[in-house]
Amino acid sequence: MNVLLSIRPKYVNEIVNGNKKYEFRKSVFRKRGNINKVYIYASSPVKRIVGAFTIETIIEEHPEELWRICKDSSGIAEVEFFDYFRNKDKGYAIKIGALELFDPVNPKDRVPDFIPPQSFCYTNEPWGRV
Repeated sequence: MNVLLSIRPKYVNEIVNGNKKYEFRKSVFRKRGNINKVYIYASSPVKRIVGAFTIETIIEEHPEELWRICKDSSGIAEVEFFDYFRNKDKGYAIKIGALELFDPVNPKDRVPDFIPPQSFCYTNEPWGRV
């Protein structure tokens, strides 16, 4: 099983450039142990699946502690980080493992009624390969 994550294009660029080694989430998928790949959906205006990564680990902590642990590889400004986690007692940092980039895929070419996930969705579609 795989996961498709919606990520803003500016953060996708930070992942691709190697500056962002953690993807931060307020909630995370329940079936963590069964995830093989995380596909990256670059949200509007790109609207393409641009790559995939493996999960090295998932850290679950209070946002203050997440920032302390991950700030040097966060790829995000401190103010944006704490805005995102405002009023949250817990957050998740998904450590990005092996990254695979591929030619951007328009998901509507394969799944005409595709609706981008608000945060994430489970998928069995092999997005990077035809």
